Amino acid sequence: QVQPMESGGDLVQPGESLRLSCVVSGSFSSIIDMGWFRQAPGKQREFIAQENNVGKRDYGGSVNGRFTISRDDAKKTVWLQMDGLEPEDTAVYLCYAIVRHDGGTFSQHWGQGTQVTVSP
Repeated sequence: QVQPMESGGDLVQPGESLRLSCVVSGSFSSIIDMGWFRQAPGKQREFIAQENNVGKRDYGGSVNGRFTISRDDAKKTVWLQMDGLEPEDTAVYLCYAIVRHDGGTFSQHWGQGTQVTVSP
């Protein structure tokens, strides 16, 4: 069973930085896409960032320029460096991974999320 697991969420003050990590465990042949969404109370799930297996990165408009995604496939890990945090960034941050299995099938998996709270 493939399972992403996030860590690194915390309570920080506006302007501070935080780095989230997500490690993907389980059985698969390779990771295709890895990325982050966030879910704030009363709001729709919002796309934050993704990086594919050839290094192409995409960012959501609300975080472009402040957040940076990176990944290490040998460690099966994706990170989200968040700088210049604002109260509006408060949310549960969810990691996902799209993996390829032996035989050529693909599947998408989500983590449980890690809470980020930005407050004075």
